[in-house]
Amino acid sequence: MQLGCITTTEISKIRMNKKKFVIVNLLMSVTVLLAMLFQTIHSYEHIYAQIQEKHCDHKYTPGQKQITHSHNVENNCSICHFAFSTFIPNTFSTYTFHKTHIPTVEEFAYNLITATFFKGSLFSLRAPPALA
Repeated sequence: MQLGCITTTEISKIRMNKKKFVIVNLLMSVTVLLAMLFQTIHSYEHIYAQIQEKHCDHKYTPGQKQITHSHNVENNCSICHFAFSTFIPNTFSTYTFHKTHIPTVEEFAYNLITATFFKGSLFSLRAPPALA
C-alpha cells in the first residue's frame, strides 16, 4: 500500500462506518422521542380512567358529619414523574498535598574572568577567508 493512496475497499469500509454512525444516531434520537411520547400517551390513560370511573352522588344531611366512603386518586405514578436530567453527580475524590518547606541558606559568588589572549573581532564572518 502506498502512502496517500486509498483503495476501493478502504473507501467502502469508511462508507459503511458512516452508515452505521447515521443509523445509531437515528435510533438514539427515536428512543428519546418515544420515551417522551410514551409519557404523554400515559397521561391520557389517567384521564380515560377518570372518565370511566362511576359517578358518585353524595347526599348530605345538614348538621351531621358523615363519612360514607372515600375517593382514591392515584397521584404517585412513576411514569408521570419521570424527567430527563442533565445533572451528573460529581464522584471525584479530592486529594490534598502538603508541601514541607525546609529553609536553606543560599550562597552566591560571582567572579568575572576575562581572557587576555584573544584580541580579534567578535563578529562571525559568513564567507571563508579570502586567499590572496
